[in-house]
Amino acid sequence: MRFRFALISIALLAASVSASAQSDLLGKLKDQMGAGGGAALGENLGFKMPAVGSSTMGNAAGVLQYCVKNNYLGGDAAAVKDKLLAKITGQKQQETGFANGAKGLLKGGDGKTLNFKMLSSKVKEKACDYVLKNAASLV
Repeated sequence: MRFRFALISIALLAASVSASAQSDLLGKLKDQMGAGGGAALGENLGFKMPAVGSSTMGNAAGVLQYCVKNNYLGGDAAAVKDKLLAKITGQKQQETGFANGAKGLLKGGDGKTLNFKMLSSKVKEKACDYVLKNAASLV
């Protein structure tokens, strides 16, 4: 619950503050959330990202599609997405994960979920990079 509250806070405040103020805000929210729960720390995001792994390949592929479609990623992202899709074709749970990811919902193998629509554009770009880096390691 604290995680969702923190994400909503970020979304509401991010648009009205400078980049350096956003960084400070994310750091404070991270401190308030504490070290418990969550997956690997998203690089430079200031909060914990859902874990991307082999059980969530379909979802990661869907998020990559979301990121490419909304111009947060280009180039290699589409190729990584296609390779992931080739691995999951015919797996109902993975295909459902893809559909959710394509809507901007990142669900980690740890059960954590992140709604990209709640993030500012700059944080979305970094979150998309995080997913791309982790998804590329799965192909």
